[in-house]
Amino acid sequence: MTDTQKQAARSFAAYWALVALIVGLGAGAMAHLLDQGVREGLLAAAAFVGGLWLNALKMTVIPLVVALLVVGIAKSREAAAAGRIASRSVFWIVILCTSSAVFGALMVLLLTSVFPLPRGTAESLQAALGAIEQPDTAALPSILDFFKGIVPSNVIAAASNGDVLPLVVFAVLFALALAKVSAEGRQSVVALFEAVADALLVIIRWVLWVAPIGVFALAFTVGAAAGGEAFAGLGHYILTISAIGVLITLAAYPIAILIGRVRPGLFTRAMIGPQAVAISTRSSLASLPAMLTAARAIGVREQVADVTLPIAVALLRGTGPAMNCAVAFYVAHWLGFEPSLAQMIAATAVAAVMSYGAVSLPGEITFISSIAPIAMALGVPVAPLALFVAVEMIPDIFRTVGNVSLDVAVTTVVDRSTAENDPES
Repeated sequence: MTDTQKQAARSFAAYWALVALIVGLGAGAMAHLLDQGVREGLLAAAAFVGGLWLNALKMTVIPLVVALLVVGIAKSREAAAAGRIASRSVFWIVILCTSSAVFGALMVLLLTSVFPLPRGTAESLQAALGAIEQPDTAALPSILDFFKGIVPSNVIAAASNGDVLPLVVFAVLFALALAKVSAEGRQSVVALFEAVADALLVIIRWVLWVAPIGVFALAFTVGAAAGGEAFAGLGHYILTISAIGVLITLAAYPIAILIGRVRPGLFTRAMIGPQAVAISTRSSLASLPAMLTAARAIGVREQVADVTLPIAVALLRGTGPAMNCAVAFYVAHWLGFEPSLAQMIAATAVAAVMSYGAVSLPGEITFISSIAPIAMALGVPVAPLALFVAVEMIPDIFRTVGNVSLDVAVTTVVDRSTAENDPES
């Protein structure tokens, strides 16, 4: 199967998931017209099927977190060691990913404060989603307990309990420690974890192929409890998360203009082509040729574009940390859950670090694996993500446009910084 055929198949499955969401919510909203016995039987069946599909999504999260982080960080170190241009590229990518996570957390808190869900809609959705999965509010750690728990005393127990941040810390330290072992041993370990990650992503693809069934079941349950309010909640979610994607995309322009020293009109014109490809494909990798053309049109040196852009496509998800963090925080807002400061810090840190191990695939495939760890760190349920994945094709357009714009912007920054230090580099 060619890449174009794979893209078409993924889009086809995503559209069917969206249709299942709409039909499920509508059917659930009209379920009150049925006989009570029939209605209760349908709700029980929907809860069983939806829960089974949700568990299938959740089962890959913990092992995938470790596998992606080990591979992503190990490859980042290899890229940084490849030369000064590569190391400078990785340096700026880390800065952008960290800043993106913080920006996303702050912006979603601001947007949901200024434009909150209507009270009636929020209460209906809280009742509906509370029947599926409840946030864990049993123990909210103090700041001291939070920092004490960052280093796990038992990594197996941390994985079993779903303690994501300690697990992330272990995975990062393990990946960094690989740099101290022999090249042969390091390559073997990285290859193993890469194969594990690939296998887990295949499982996620399989689970998403039956997404219409799982989404319909969960949507039916939510629609039966929330009625038409569920549509209003999803609309509010799409607008909020997409707005953050637009803001991150706009941030690429001052980065290129002020730090990369590119003329505003030149950068704007050059980005039209890559952004058009990004909108149509929703893939940064597919946009790489257009990005290379744009970088050369801007005046970026060829050796910088040829090194930095592939690294950026592989490692930089400029919108990912912001929008992934925003989704998790939005779930908290949707459920009326107020996380502690420690949980918000943990979720933001996980959002930043997890972006280093992200893969360049359409958002529906990596949606759960990227955001579930953040939601777990924040202490909110993963269940709403199973509904949001059905509408991810809309925010994913803004994700890809932002990623492509930031890839080219960071390339101009690397070009400028390396030229100032060594014009011949």
